[in-house]
Amino acid sequence: MASTTQDTVLRAPLEQQYADQLAALKQNDNETAPPSWQLSPRKVLDFILGGQTLPLKQGRKTVDVPITRKFFGDRRLVERAIVTLASERALLLVGDPGTGKSWLSENLAAAISGHSTLTIQGTAGTTEEHIKYTWNIAKVIAEGYHSSNCVPSPTMTAMRQGSLLRFEEITRCVPDVQDSLVSILSDKSIAIPELPDANMVWAKPGFNVIATANARDQGVNELSAALKRRFNYIHIPMVADSATEQAIVKQRIGELSQQYQLTVELQPSIIELLTTVFRELRHGRTVEGVKIKEVASTLSTAESIAMLLDASLHAQYLGAGQVQMESLADNLIGAVVKDDDNDRLALREYLDLVAKRRAEEQPLWNTFYQSTRAALA
Repeated sequence: MASTTQDTVLRAPLEQQYADQLAALKQNDNETAPPSWQLSPRKVLDFILGGQTLPLKQGRKTVDVPITRKFFGDRRLVERAIVTLASERALLLVGDPGTGKSWLSENLAAAISGHSTLTIQGTAGTTEEHIKYTWNIAKVIAEGYHSSNCVPSPTMTAMRQGSLLRFEEITRCVPDVQDSLVSILSDKSIAIPELPDANMVWAKPGFNVIATANARDQGVNELSAALKRRFNYIHIPMVADSATEQAIVKQRIGELSQQYQLTVELQPSIIELLTTVFRELRHGRTVEGVKIKEVASTLSTAESIAMLLDASLHAQYLGAGQVQMESLADNLIGAVVKDDDNDRLALREYLDLVAKRRAEEQPLWNTFYQSTRAALA
């Protein structure tokens, strides 16, 4: 794969963004790794959870490389995912939108296989050819069926390399397409009947599949019983506590600010207020235990990060260099009130019953209340 940097592409693959961290972990890895794995399972866990600093030899000099935390979920959940990928069973990460399923999948692939780009995006238009292989029709017409005229899918490439395949939003695919994975997961092979003399591709050790499924899409195209048996299900919950959610938002906004070269000031109190609003509207209960209307929109941690990034970009290019509550209020309306008028009513009730009371004692909540009321009007 051609080398890319953050200066030449909008978003480089994680194995390149965290190249120093992966190299430091590999240099300090004294444990045995499964076949084709770049790191031992313990070092993969260290990469995902972070929290340490390791030396990295670069020529004649040695530098200290901090291993940052990539996923803030339960340690046991990550351990189960790693152990599953070391076995013959595939891994299915299930959760609400914005819980970090794809992020965890990408980080696991980067740490285990050294690349995270062998990916199939599940949609209603995904076909069996996307999962297995297709043909260069022009060459087939001119030369007939030949192995060099076969266009491999990411699945076939992963099997030949002994790498991980990422299958995003598997439940968005129709059942017939989903079931084309059954033989791949069972026999670890793909049959090519057009090539009688070389009609099988066998997976090398290290091949496995990480799939993700949106919990809200579970009923769209439910997996067959045969396919369910071949996956180990791991449910990714919403972030459990406010402090962890704030830490996630702060770290991710810091990374995005560096990526977008933002110099705006974002006060921690704004992050705290926004995550509090999201959590209360999401759960239908305030921190004081008061029951309120729950919104239908998925107010995930990822949604709050996107809101803060939009507000920071506005402050950088169209504002005064500091995130203003007015900008956040405008974005909040779009996040909460998408296509359900009941969510507008729930937000209005939240402002009148919760935000207004807090506004009497806290200036930031007063600014939030006034700005959001004006945006709703």
